[in-house]
Amino acid sequence: MENDQNSREGRELIMSRMLNAPVELVWEAWTNPEHIANWWGPDGFTNTITTMDMTVGGEWNLVMHGPDGTDYKNKNIFKEIIPFKKIVYEHVSSPKFTATIEFEEQGEKTLINWQMLFESKEQFIQVVKTFKADEGLKQNIGKLNVYLEGMKTH
Repeated sequence: MENDQNSREGRELIMSRMLNAPVELVWEAWTNPEHIANWWGPDGFTNTITTMDMTVGGEWNLVMHGPDGTDYKNKNIFKEIIPFKKIVYEHVSSPKFTATIEFEEQGEKTLINWQMLFESKEQFIQVVKTFKADEGLKQNIGKLNVYLEGMKTH
């Protein structure tokens, strides 16, 4: 097991955040394409989701529209889905990574643990430096938290 940890070192991005919403609401925001399209991605991005098949082996295809007008096509394959607990997907378009999102119920709040494991240290460094993936992930979770506040009032 220790070996596995060493092989992951330097190529994973991990973020945890307490969300001010119950796990059922967080799960709904994450798994319903009508919701996820409204908060996914860094600040200034919008999304067009063409497929979101929330089954193991199912595809999640979306285009992220950058604030500068650039379109970023994303293709993901779901690897593991445990309702209200865990989502694992493989980002098969470049840059390749595996994302694991864990949801932990904390009464009326939800602790979210988000991990992105890249293919290599070089790729990790490039993605963090070039695309500022660490900042983008922080913004993404921030947007989710704001979106959840809006869902709670409806």
